[in-house]
Amino acid sequence: MSEEVLLTLFLCGDVMTGRGVDQILPRSCHPRLYEPGAASALDYVALAERANGPIPRAVDYNYVWGEARAVLARVRPDASIVNLETSITTSEEAAPKGINYRMHPGNVPVLRAAGIDCCVLANNHVLDWSEAGLIETLDALAAAGIRSAGAGRNLPAASAPALLPVRGDGRVLVFAFGAPDSGIPRSWAAEPAKPGVHLLPDFSPATVERVAALVQGSRRRGDIAVASVHWGANWGFQVPEDHQRFAHALIDRAGIDVVHGHSSHHPKAIEVYRGRPILYGCGELLDDYEGIRGYEEYRSDLVLMYFLTLNGATGQLARLSMTPLQVRNFRLVPPSASDRAWLRQTLERECRRFGHAVTLEDDAFALELA
Repeated sequence: MSEEVLLTLFLCGDVMTGRGVDQILPRSCHPRLYEPGAASALDYVALAERANGPIPRAVDYNYVWGEARAVLARVRPDASIVNLETSITTSEEAAPKGINYRMHPGNVPVLRAAGIDCCVLANNHVLDWSEAGLIETLDALAAAGIRSAGAGRNLPAASAPALLPVRGDGRVLVFAFGAPDSGIPRSWAAEPAKPGVHLLPDFSPATVERVAALVQGSRRRGDIAVASVHWGANWGFQVPEDHQRFAHALIDRAGIDVVHGHSSHHPKAIEVYRGRPILYGCGELLDDYEGIRGYEEYRSDLVLMYFLTLNGATGQLARLSMTPLQVRNFRLVPPSASDRAWLRQTLERECRRFGHAVTLEDDAFALELA
């Protein structure tokens, strides 16, 4: 690949188009839930409406993306990668875990409406409706032409990267991993003859070596390697030391170019290490959490679209910009000037710990590179 080729990736955290969001789309699963405080997915629609006003029903597939579609049309990323934090299924085999997300398979066009190329599935909700739900999820994405990584019919499939072709005859390889500290049950781990998630046993050097072998076995010259990791708690800005050590080792030993972290319900710090970006927590992008009380200080309604521009030949980061949006009425809308300022200042505070400033450029943020 020529050194002049710059590739832009769109990354984000959790895309949760199940439960309440599923209920406003053209097709919907049965709304029955098994949660201690909610018996119906429609309860989450009602919560959001009490918070922010009426939400239309049977919306078209562009609705939930709102302003994000205009941003994507303007940036035109070479590849778009999201953490899909819902099962796509009509299975009634609810895992006994209390919170179970699902979207009707007929609503898969909502992912195509945003041009999503790859859905990461190594998370704590993809098996919410048991193995039957996972298999239906895999089939639904494949039928729509959307690649997936991080879960599969067996361990070899779950650990295989998604291969995304990009300009200049290059590829983006997406390796996806889940960590038990994000709430993924160890029983969900894929095995040689059992469907499941590509689950990391720990963050040890031995695990890094296993990841390195996977990357080296798939990578060819000119590829960009992304490690998408579902790790850590939902709330809190702290970056655990073992996460940082593991991310550094993925870059040093496994040759990873981008560490794409998610699980936190709000954006966390970004570090650029040896020219490679580490997104410790991308936060949410879409969900049905409007009106839910608790943790208001984290402002999880304020979300980010991450755009990483990389040198296609070296994998080095050339630019990292972020577009702030807000979830309102289950739709992505521009935030107010004061909300945009709050999010930038919060992100600036966290990134300063790694020596990076966050500047405002029109309606977007830019990470200052050393």
